Amino acid sequence: MPLRSSRTPHEAVHHPVFARVYAKLSPVADDWGGVGRHRRELLAGLSGRVIEIGAGNGLNFAHYPETVSEVVAIEPERQLRRLAVEAAVRAGVPVDVVPGVAEALPVKSEAFDAAVASLVLCSVRDVRRALSELRRVLRPGGELRFYEHGLAEGRGLAAVQHAVDRTFWPLVFGGCHTARDAPAAIEEAGFELGEYRRLRVPRSRVPLPASPCVLGSARRPVEPGP
Repeated sequence: MPLRSSRTPHEAVHHPVFARVYAKLSPVADDWGGVGRHRRELLAGLSGRVIEIGAGNGLNFAHYPETVSEVVAIEPERQLRRLAVEAAVRAGVPVDVVPGVAEALPVKSEAFDAAVASLVLCSVRDVRRALSELRRVLRPGGELRFYEHGLAEGRGLAAVQHAVDRTFWPLVFGGCHTARDAPAAIEEAGFELGEYRRLRVPRSRVPLPASPCVLGSARRPVEPGP
């Protein structure tokens, strides 16, 4: 009988090659692919305590408004987490980078005013559980902001997405699945889905499987009183 792994969940998330490549290419995507502009839109108007899952190398940190009192940034991949710690030092708001996975957030229930999921729901192992955790840690009425890869509206590209998701794409791109439907999953998790819009990133003539994206918000419902 094999021994049970002694690793904590975040230690099981290790993509060293992807982490190195992402660390080099993500700033280029922010500057030239329009991702930085979308990050600013994603975070505009947030306030209070915020939890961000899958913080990566911390590229969101520079875009948090001064009305945010604290960001708790969860990142399981150790190389990306080290870069996120460096980015936190340069941030204009207090940022605490914490090891952990979205499916088991190491924080108290109803402790945050807002949550951020930015290009991460595509790669978590259990989307339903991750969203359940986000709902748990948000206060009633708290807001979830999301910017995610999404299922293409066109049948042709959607078929390509499903094909690459079943084969090489998750292996090469750190567990990313391009065809997940983030808005539907968020609504199914019990959030009240707000406005969102579909994007193509980058806006090239020939879209990549990961080009279709969605950017929007949702809220944890306020439960009716007794």
